[in-house]
Amino acid sequence: MTRSRAQDPNVCGVTAAIAVIDGKWKTGLIWLLSSGPRRPGELRRQLPGLSEKVLTQALRDMEADGLVHREVHDVLPLKTTYSLTADGQELSHLLDALSDWGHRRLARLTDTRPAS
Repeated sequence: MTRSRAQDPNVCGVTAAIAVIDGKWKTGLIWLLSSGPRRPGELRRQLPGLSEKVLTQALRDMEADGLVHREVHDVLPLKTTYSLTADGQELSHLLDALSDWGHRRLARLTDTRPAS
């Protein structure tokens, strides 16, 4: 799915919403940032397998989509922190509900599978 669909007023609202969280790492980043501002190194340590390049691109995309705020502190060496914007926080709450649904669905699937 292309990022341009996240801003296209002629697409379904669900499509526009999914476009901003599309990818392997964005939902995890939103989940981590929902508990407060984080530095990039913290985010990478908490999501094993996430490369610096992919993290930077995901954060840039999320900033462009208005989900993440980037703050550069005026200290040496430069210190950058990321936090959720109001839109990012709203999306985080919606993803919590989606996560709950996913867990209930997985439980139902497990309950209906025949024993081996």
